[in-house]
Amino acid sequence: MNEALGRNLALLRREKELSQRAAAKDLGISQALLSHYEKGAREPGLAFVARACRYYNVSADFLLGLSLSRDGTTILDQDTLPDASQERPGALRGSVMALLTKKLVVNAAGLLFDLLGALGSKKAIQAAGEYLGGAVYQLFRRLHRAAGASEDFFDVPARYFDLGVAGADMTLSQCDFQDALDAARREKVPFPDLSHDTLAKSYPGVYQSLLQVVHTAGRRVNNELDLRARMAEET
Repeated sequence: MNEALGRNLALLRREKELSQRAAAKDLGISQALLSHYEKGAREPGLAFVARACRYYNVSADFLLGLSLSRDGTTILDQDTLPDASQERPGALRGSVMALLTKKLVVNAAGLLFDLLGALGSKKAIQAAGEYLGGAVYQLFRRLHRAAGASEDFFDVPARYFDLGVAGADMTLSQCDFQDALDAARREKVPFPDLSHDTLAKSYPGVYQSLLQVVHTAGRRVNNELDLRARMAEET
């Protein structure tokens, strides 16, 4: 069965804050059958898919996981996604620190993907996206939990999340990323020039953000290492 179908049925129902019983009644099936559909234990027929699309106001392509857009349009390379980096300064709710931090991360990530695009490795781009997406997922889920919201919103059970499966997924993404880079080197694919002068000239604005992110992370790691070394000496 299409795994995305069951997942999307469950997510759309939770989004509408409906119980399985209520949604099943509206869709004209039993709660048990809807549960099977959402878990992927049974595959619904075309008539149910059409009914669910009308009920949740989404396209069949979205429900089946063939499109990221609810109306079924395909996101092509030339299409534009909402760009958080182009928002007005006052568009982000929160403190000045939140706005500045967002800009640093968005700019640094944008430069990273520009460089990966120049490398031309689709596997490296996918792995990088999965790794960063995993980080956002974990932070958002912890924020979601701290706010007291229901964790039914998430597919991964809370007990598995607490055991670190999302972190393990990020580690695997790093492995995939390294494998992609190693493959590019073996195939003698030309890597972009990453020298300081070239990056500063080619990306005069966003390169400063990358530098700050890199140096801040480096200082933080070194501070942790120094602290551990001192603690080890004292014991």
